[in-house]
Amino acid sequence: MEQVPAVQGSSERAVAAAAYAVLVVLGLVMGVVGAFQHSWYVWPVPVSAMGCVLVLFAVCYGAGRAMKGKLAALAPAVGWLVITMLWLTDRPEGDVVIANDLSGYVYLYGGLAALLTGIVLSPAAHGGSWLLTRHSYGSGHSEPR
Repeated sequence: MEQVPAVQGSSERAVAAAAYAVLVVLGLVMGVVGAFQHSWYVWPVPVSAMGCVLVLFAVCYGAGRAMKGKLAALAPAVGWLVITMLWLTDRPEGDVVIANDLSGYVYLYGGLAALLTGIVLSPAAHGGSWLLTRHSYGSGHSEPR
C-alpha cells in the first residue's frame, strides 16, 4: 500500500488558503474600483453602477462554482463589504466616496443583493443544496421510517 506524504495535504491547504486570500483581495480591489467608478451615467441610467453589480455577482458566483463551495463565494464578498463600509463613513471634511444619489443606491444595495444572490446560488461544499438536503439531528437515522 502506498503512503501519502503529509506534505501533500498541507500543500493543498496552503494553496486553498492562498486562493481564498486572493479572492478577498479581489473583493477589496472591486470595492475600491467600484466606489470611485460607479457614478457614470448614460442619460438618466447609472450604467457603471449596474455594471459593477453584475461583476460582483459574476465574481462571487464564479468563485463559488470554481472552488465548489460557498466559502469561496463569500471571500470576495467579505473584501467588498469591508472596503465599502469604510467608504460609507463620514469624514471630518464632510466628504464621502459613495454619494447619496441614484448611482450610489444602485451600487450599494444592488451590490449587496448581488453578493447575497451569488453566495446563495453557489453550490454547497458537500455537493447538494444546503437548503434542500436532509440533515440528521441527534443520534437517529436521517431517513424516514
